[in-house]
Amino acid sequence: MLFDLHGKRRRVVQATYLTLAVLMGGGLVLFGIGGEVQGGLADIFSSGSSGGSGDGNDIVEERVGKNEERVKANPEDEAARKELARDYYSLAAALPVGQDGRVPAEGQDELRKADANYRAYLALEPEKPDAELALTALQLYDPNALNKPPEAKEAAALRARVKNDPETYLALVKYATLAGDTRTADLATQKAVDLAPKKQRKAVKAAAEQAKAPAAPGGAGAVPTTPPP
Repeated sequence: MLFDLHGKRRRVVQATYLTLAVLMGGGLVLFGIGGEVQGGLADIFSSGSSGGSGDGNDIVEERVGKNEERVKANPEDEAARKELARDYYSLAAALPVGQDGRVPAEGQDELRKADANYRAYLALEPEKPDAELALTALQLYDPNALNKPPEAKEAAALRARVKNDPETYLALVKYATLAGDTRTADLATQKAVDLAPKKQRKAVKAAAEQAKAPAAPGGAGAVPTTPPP
């Protein structure tokens, strides 16, 4: 039904879905705020995490143990490094957040281990970098987790290079802004606009300007919430 739309109404629908994509790709909301982690973003952990249930955590912890043995035997085991980065982040994200929206102290060790395994994965210089793992890294380095804006910017840049679409470049605008890298934010804005369909370029430009807005208190930055006109 949606694809039968024509003319102005179809353009409105396209703009709406583009904005939703921006919100998912560039405005990641962590740890249940807005329902993201246990909704659309939960499929990042499709290899076994169950969003914090006891049984799910047991499965994840068992897999972590096996993968730790794998990297102990072979530190260059790319697949094991990827799973460890995802799973350690999943264990931290399953914990109840504090009033400030941040991962509690007991989850910080898991976040650091996720970070170590993600960096070990990158050090292997994979031929085809995993864009979905970079999405996990965006959450890992978000202000509500490890709060490492430069690393978040690099993860967003990797994801944008691999996927090469307006949504991922808009995410790079946001994370480059958080890292204080205005040049990269401006270049990513232009790239997002260039990649967008001609009729959506104004909307993408407006979304990029919103992504450059000052960070909201306690959050990961301002992002578009309604379709630009």
